[in-house]
Amino acid sequence: MDYNGRSFVSVENTENGEVSSKTFFEYKQEGQIITATYGGGEIIKGTLVGIVKEDGCLEFRYNHVNTKNEIRGGQCISTPEILPDGRIRLYENWKWLDSEATEGNSIIEEVKL
Repeated sequence: MDYNGRSFVSVENTENGEVSSKTFFEYKQEGQIITATYGGGEIIKGTLVGIVKEDGCLEFRYNHVNTKNEIRGGQCISTPEILPDGRIRLYENWKWLDSEATEGNSIIEEVKL
């Protein structure tokens, strides 16, 4: 599965998350390495970096600045699903790596721009 040049938007998130339906992700991929920039909603600017594992799941770390000018970051494992129309849906299990240290789940889906 190739993530290079694909765009995603959040369709579901737990209450302790900051990503919303106003947050857009722009993915790039070089070999097994993935990167993305994201922003919108409560997030001013964010980046993520990680790898595509042999089982197709994504493992990455993310950092962003929110609208409160706080720097937040965490880790995530995303499991892909191919939708009937060919778009990718990612089921994400994430955890904040700051003093909050809570966990959550979200779903992002590919959008065709």
